[in-house]
Amino acid sequence: MSMTVAVCGATGAVGREMLKVLEKRDFPLTRIKLLASERSRGKKLPFKGEEIPVEVLSEDSFKGVDIALLSAGSSTSKRFREAILRSGCLAIDNSSAFRMDPEVPLVVPEINPDDAKAHKGIIANPNCSTIIMDLPLWPLHRAIGVERVAVATYQAASGAGARAMYELIEETKKHIQGEPYERTVIPHQYAFNLFPHNSPYLENGYCEEEWKMVRETRKIFHEPELRVTATCVRVPVLRAHAEAINVTFKRDTSSEEIYGILAEAPGVKIHENREANTWPMPVTASGIDDVLVGRIRRDVSAPRTFDLWVVGDQLLKGAALNAVQIAELFV
Repeated sequence: MSMTVAVCGATGAVGREMLKVLEKRDFPLTRIKLLASERSRGKKLPFKGEEIPVEVLSEDSFKGVDIALLSAGSSTSKRFREAILRSGCLAIDNSSAFRMDPEVPLVVPEINPDDAKAHKGIIANPNCSTIIMDLPLWPLHRAIGVERVAVATYQAASGAGARAMYELIEETKKHIQGEPYERTVIPHQYAFNLFPHNSPYLENGYCEEEWKMVRETRKIFHEPELRVTATCVRVPVLRAHAEAINVTFKRDTSSEEIYGILAEAPGVKIHENREANTWPMPVTASGIDDVLVGRIRRDVSAPRTFDLWVVGDQLLKGAALNAVQIAELFV
């Protein structure tokens, strides 16, 4: 099979991770195009032992491309939508541009791969926090039935891109040295601090990140009335998001049953050692394809309710890996 793949936003944190995932999984491509903005002109990125030049994104960039992996932001995705559709390539978009468009499938391959078949040229990659929550939640919903979900997220700098990761490192250095630091990505002190997610706030009191988790989960699960609430928090961690998930089921269950279901769930790995007081952490989840789950226990304050602690690499399963897995559905 002769296949040309384009990575749009190739020089960003997710774009670079897409290249690593394509290489690691030996995706069957014969040609790769790296696309980015004008400021990346002249750059080269490694791929399969070669240095591939980065091309400046234009209306003609998608001609002759079979699959385009987009990670350049929602405004760029919207701007080039018509050019992509005219080219006839399949676009897998990592931004929020089309996620709630009823004409665009929103896909996590372990959950709803058949939805991808209904695409009309574009498939949306869900929000990273949504993917990390939904991956362990889905097999529990199928086996037991989920009635309500309340989640608190602890989100790493990687969710805001490579520049946010760089700023966290540099601000931490300056803070330790007692020197001022002028940040440009994160609006508040990030070193040794945490704060509610800095996405815009809506009239209902939720920020955009929280509302994405609510609406996207309903769409992915095909459960438009599913009760979901979220509180999203930025924490001074470089990579991998953590989530404390409180789930009320439609019937009573046990920790043992939940552990058993998740032990067999694709893309999920039980990671804990109670005797050593070791649980999923960002440092252990970073660079790992699977979403790590532990600390499953009955919530003593409510019937049929259990707590789960979940950690996943935002750049991998939360973004690049999920996009490549969607592409693999069409190989």
